Amino acid sequence: MTNMANSKLIRPTRPHETQIPEKTKDKLCSAVLELFSSNDFHQVKIRTISQKSGVSVSNIYKYFSSKEDLLFSCLEEKIEPIHELVNTHVQGLKSGKEIFRKTLWVTMDYYDRNPELAITAFITVPTRTWMQQEGFPGTKLKQVFADVVNKLKEDREIDPRIDVRLFQDIYYMICYRYIYTWYYFGKTWTLVEAISQDVDVLWKLLQRENSLFTLAGASCGVCPSSLEEDSPSN
Repeated sequence: MTNMANSKLIRPTRPHETQIPEKTKDKLCSAVLELFSSNDFHQVKIRTISQKSGVSVSNIYKYFSSKEDLLFSCLEEKIEPIHELVNTHVQGLKSGKEIFRKTLWVTMDYYDRNPELAITAFITVPTRTWMQQEGFPGTKLKQVFADVVNKLKEDREIDPRIDVRLFQDIYYMICYRYIYTWYYFGKTWTLVEAISQDVDVLWKLLQRENSLFTLAGASCGVCPSSLEEDSPSN
């Protein structure tokens, strides 16, 4: 099995970074999110995007090398505001639970207001391909999470073995699960409603006394030291 800690993703560079007019980018991204949120990934073609957006195929290829290039550029641009929103809303909060709750609330509220983005990013897109892109979500949010995790550790509110990487993994696992369930059951509730009902339970899984590590060690006979030795970050 490949050691993920030692392997490196090959992230292709984009040839297009010629400045695309904002109006053209808005037209393309609007069409991209509408098409990819309502169709399978492989059903959407550049020509379909051209017809929907009113931007010619030749003009699309002037700025983007492929459908994937265009799609991921739009996703990165539309997801980026979450990073600033989370950072702004957690400023000044003292309670670890409230910081955790606000982080999830802000995220889910953003996706409630941008459902096509939520569906495209978490349901339609082949994640393996997206992960190879330079702008794959996580880079900018990681600094926000670093500040959050450091504060929670200083206040001794979460298990000390939860580092920034793991906190970020937990965040995305929650996003995937809640958006997937919301979509599967016909979007009959809001994501904010769902996360608000469960945040108390989710927070308990991170606390020092009740963390996933402690529960795993108690039930499986795995001691904390062995968990740390097996961690990819060590």
